[in-house]
Amino acid sequence: MRIDRAVLRELPLELREFFEISSGGTQARRILLLTLESGGISAWSECVAGETPGYSYETADTAWHVLTRWLLPALVGTEFDDARHLEVVPWLRGHPMARAAVEMAGWDLEAKRRNVSLRALLGGSVDAVPVGVSIGIQQSDRALLDKIEAHDREGYRKIKIKIKPGRDVEMLHVVREHFPEVPVMADANSAYTLEADLERLAAMDDCDLMMIEQPLSHEDLLEHAALQKCISTPVCLDESIRSAGDARLALHLESGRIINIKPGRVGGLKSSLAIHDVCRAAGWPVWCGGMLESGIGRAHNVALATLPGFTLPGDISESKRYWAEDIVTPEFKMVDGMMPVPEGPGIGVRPRMSRIESLTTRKQVFEA
Repeated sequence: MRIDRAVLRELPLELREFFEISSGGTQARRILLLTLESGGISAWSECVAGETPGYSYETADTAWHVLTRWLLPALVGTEFDDARHLEVVPWLRGHPMARAAVEMAGWDLEAKRRNVSLRALLGGSVDAVPVGVSIGIQQSDRALLDKIEAHDREGYRKIKIKIKPGRDVEMLHVVREHFPEVPVMADANSAYTLEADLERLAAMDDCDLMMIEQPLSHEDLLEHAALQKCISTPVCLDESIRSAGDARLALHLESGRIINIKPGRVGGLKSSLAIHDVCRAAGWPVWCGGMLESGIGRAHNVALATLPGFTLPGDISESKRYWAEDIVTPEFKMVDGMMPVPEGPGIGVRPRMSRIESLTTRKQVFEA
């Protein structure tokens, strides 16, 4: 098959509420959408790069530059036997979020070419996956408790609470007093250091957490291993895991006990599958994280989460959790704490072209 055309769009989507993590917050997302066309088939993906380099060195602007300057010009007009392997510009180092946009669109294209679902192409089998929800840092305990109560009532099977120094141990104790049975985890987004915060992190053992996610530096594995030896709460690695090689090293060092796989962050679905397989062979559970994606990125995540190693609820909540109106149909809706996997070829949801075009602020087209 030949890639005949590629279209890269940027569109702003306003979040229903301000979302804050330890490194900052946002009220709106600059969504980058990629469309690849081949033989009359249109495939879709989303680049998850953020607005600032607070979470990753990649941003919406760096991803746009890498995609339009190198990746898409090299891709269009090229022949491939299997669209799951759209490997171009092999000398390009880094920029996994930009590369993931190309790779994940390739998976959607290959699934549609074969007339199978993305879930089936990935090797997943279940019809629905358990759903968790992420709550940004709140300014008061009362506001946090209200959100937990609302999400628990909705049926979410895991509540992830963002934390940072000053909004952590005491706050988590309050949560446990009010919700002793709700499955709760904490996500620090690298807000702590081993030298300064070991005592505070160890105090979280009394909070009965499912896990504490990425408490230390975003590139670290060694100090996470030292931390895990000092605490009983499982450490979950996110930003530190960029490849199957990183996962193998984390296993060797015993840097944690759980890994969060975000396909848009680790270079795409092939890399995600490799990390999943390494963890499953070692008995480490994994779950699928979210990056405030629209329904297009969420569809890829839901399909990935059908693989057998994804034994914990992922951050793949309903469309209405973040957006007043999504850009796909049907929107994602939860049923009894489970997210039904979209049916039909590829990602299984249809982009709402009129809404996408009306929101688009910049667009670049590449044709063979």
